[in-house]
Amino acid sequence: MTFFKSLWLTAVSVCTLSPLFAQQTDSAYVRENYTKIERYITVRDGIKLFTSIYLPKDQSKKYPFLINRTPYTCAPYGEDKYKTSLGNFPAEMREGFIFVYQDVRGRWMSEGNFDDIRPHVANKKSKKDIDESSDTYDTIDWLVKNIKNNNGKAGIYGISYPGFYSTTSLPGAHPALKAVSPQAPVTDWFIGDDFHHNGALFLMDAFGFMSSFGVPRPKPITPDKGPKGFQFPIADNYRFYLESGSVKNLKEKYFADSIRFWNNLFAHPNLDTFWKARNIQPHLKGVKPAVMVVGGFFDAEDAYGTFATYQAIEKQNPGANNILVAGPWFHGGWVRSDGSSFGDIPFGQPTSIQYQEKFELPFFKHYLKGDGDFKTAEANIFITGSNEWKGFNTWPPKETEERTLYLQPNGKLSFEKVGRTDSWDEYVSDPNAPVPYQDGIQAKRTREYMIDDQRFAARRPDVKVFQTDRLTEDITLTGPVLAKLVVSTTGSDADYVVKLIDVFPEDAVTPSPNPKGILMAGYQMLVRGEIMRGKYRNSFEKPEAMVPGQITKVNYTLPDVAHTFKKGHRVMIQIQNSWFPLADRNPQQFMDIYQAEPADFKKATHRIFHDVNNASAITVSVLKP
Repeated sequence: MTFFKSLWLTAVSVCTLSPLFAQQTDSAYVRENYTKIERYITVRDGIKLFTSIYLPKDQSKKYPFLINRTPYTCAPYGEDKYKTSLGNFPAEMREGFIFVYQDVRGRWMSEGNFDDIRPHVANKKSKKDIDESSDTYDTIDWLVKNIKNNNGKAGIYGISYPGFYSTTSLPGAHPALKAVSPQAPVTDWFIGDDFHHNGALFLMDAFGFMSSFGVPRPKPITPDKGPKGFQFPIADNYRFYLESGSVKNLKEKYFADSIRFWNNLFAHPNLDTFWKARNIQPHLKGVKPAVMVVGGFFDAEDAYGTFATYQAIEKQNPGANNILVAGPWFHGGWVRSDGSSFGDIPFGQPTSIQYQEKFELPFFKHYLKGDGDFKTAEANIFITGSNEWKGFNTWPPKETEERTLYLQPNGKLSFEKVGRTDSWDEYVSDPNAPVPYQDGIQAKRTREYMIDDQRFAARRPDVKVFQTDRLTEDITLTGPVLAKLVVSTTGSDADYVVKLIDVFPEDAVTPSPNPKGILMAGYQMLVRGEIMRGKYRNSFEKPEAMVPGQITKVNYTLPDVAHTFKKGHRVMIQIQNSWFPLADRNPQQFMDIYQAEPADFKKATHRIFHDVNNASAITVSVLKP
């Protein structure tokens, strides 16, 4: 029996009996089986980090540590107040570890000053040279020496920002650290995670998140004394951000200079030493613990960080024990749902339960307890469309053929080159009527936009649509997607949004029951979308104006995909110049957008070229049968 067939059968059995995700509130188990203690751990520069420790009551054997370092609070506080579950999911709690939760430096009940994605200090010369790596090292050192009945081994895991703290445990890791799992780790806040994508500000996330997270903390506090969520004066997020007029207006009206992160956005509009210092990737060298990087292809926040972290470890650590698990999940969906569907798209199996049972739990059991074999592929990937797990020796897979999809006249898309010498699409983009990122009215950024139906956008005149004929055979795409656009604009800057879409056939079956009234016939499933700010087309450090009317190449990489376009479906590419209010608006003039006034946002006429001399195209990697 193959590993992935075994994975499927086990998950079906687990789901039928008692789904793990349904046990998340089993607080009685925590109290009956764990004793909670709270300690301040003093690190090398004298700062004390607040730490909650849950000790198994069964002291007949020694246990490893399973650590989660977080800026989001390790609440509840008080040794008589317990979490409702421990670890990433209940099976981890029942397995038995010494669970450790720690408020990172400068957050909640820990001392010190907080710094967003704190820069790594590669050459520490004194006890004052601290970073998240040193705080982690000192924490593990204290735990091993002071907590009774431990087996001398520690593991670290975390999703999103705690994923970043998992990654930072790797440089100069403590000898007791044996297993690390960065999950959807924050990795690069300028290129592709959370708040910037290729230099474009992800407006909703940057404003909504930092309006509370970014409020300064004068002294250690508990959440009940912390900042409250921002009260939006207009519930419709599209209207709120559009009527605010500009990013500058938002800051002046609601933040002034009170949010340090927003001050830094304005002070560092381009990729400079501020952002480079906060990129952990160059420091992922000499990695010794076993590493399992985990993420979701439909993660709206840190899909970039998952693949970037895995690749950085691979490239700088030949022979490292470093594997990748990526599935059809939203942000943290591998432990926050059963993973059988997302949005309108079913996957035919409980992918999250499969992950928990066959990857994460065995990973920590093997490396921290010496229990069982942990034999997986280098890259363990769930491919949507065909809805199957596959194992690969590398990621991206080597068993692929690079092919190019060429944009064609009359909205066509083909692997054949264009023969004409004078072909383009021309249209007007108005930043005062930007293309919505999703259909309907929303109060907050949804996670489902990553996989949602794109028919609403295809109907707009400022969204250009190109699609293949109906496919005569299945085509599976794996790895990154490269957009190669040849364009012009009457302005001096522009944003470009490329979306890779799976168009369902007209005979696609509508689900039953169908409470949302979904029409799957002709459904346009977003497989991957990404934005590129035109002025950064040649350099993120040194932006360049676009010359009005001049044919210009804009090439950029979209995050990795793993999707099968089934026989009878079509491959579609949509191209647009705004994605609002997901990304901030481009005034379509070359300027510091953080200083733009409402009057600076101008209409521009765009051309997308698709002829023999100026061929716009999308390069993909097709998995060989």
